[in-house]
Amino acid sequence: MSALIALSRFVGNTFAIWVLLFAVLAFLIPGAFLPLTAFIVPLLGLIMFGMGLTLKAEDFREVVRHPLRVLIGVLAQFIIMPCLAWLLCKLFGLPPEVAVGVILVGCCPGGTASNVITWFAKGDVALSVGITAVTTLMAPLVTPALIWLLASEWLPVSFWAMFSSILQMVLLPIILGLVAQRLLGERVKLAVDVLPLISVVSIVAIVAAVVAASQAKIAESGLLIMAVVMLHNGLGLAMGYAAGRFFGMPLAQRKTLSIEVGMQNSGLGAALASAHFSPLAAVPSALFSVWHNLSGPLLATFLRRMKDERDQ
Repeated sequence: MSALIALSRFVGNTFAIWVLLFAVLAFLIPGAFLPLTAFIVPLLGLIMFGMGLTLKAEDFREVVRHPLRVLIGVLAQFIIMPCLAWLLCKLFGLPPEVAVGVILVGCCPGGTASNVITWFAKGDVALSVGITAVTTLMAPLVTPALIWLLASEWLPVSFWAMFSSILQMVLLPIILGLVAQRLLGERVKLAVDVLPLISVVSIVAIVAAVVAASQAKIAESGLLIMAVVMLHNGLGLAMGYAAGRFFGMPLAQRKTLSIEVGMQNSGLGAALASAHFSPLAAVPSALFSVWHNLSGPLLATFLRRMKDERDQ
């Protein structure tokens, strides 16, 4: 069992490599990965179930201790990335399905990988976990509302259908994870130890499935979509940091806001796009997953060397 836990840690630490490797493989040999498209939604549910297994009461203590900090993070998450997505779609004149996909990933809550990246960057991990938990629980209502508001000019958007999907994909698995944690107690620790392996395999499978299903479209316009994804992520990271500075937060919390805003739950974006629009609409989420798992660690390496002006 210790070997499995060690493998889980290794795979978790090399997450970006596996995402990139299998995205390339899915592009080169799409037929081998097309069967995975049937499992996108269950795989996302498995990831969210794992999140439920790890959520604890102390994850929400930051909300009680420093509600204003968490509120700023939540507002930054749900304002900056959706507005950037809409603006980039307008500036680049993206086709409807691609535009909806970019807006969709922008309207998703923060990704769970942001907590690890925040720790590596020497940010405020408690604040990061609090923001991720709150935005994830708010997602069933806020995400479809934002998508309906911003993306309806490109394609019809059903608020209630997306609301129902996110309840099933996100909230229900998290609740089941919380129940399992409560019932199993200490016995759940073994499952938690191998969660990085399960999460990486699930995200890699989702990305590979989306890339395989849209291989022809990616070959045709993949560079444009990738450019938009890189801008979206980069501007989100920068504006998250700027928001922290604007509100007078110390360096550790500015780092946290940067990472929380810039890193999205791209797995949810891919699942929603596949369920409600088309494989092409899921491409921005898949490429975002590849890119932010490269840009996040790179940014964290830079941020961890920074020192707060107040400590100098």
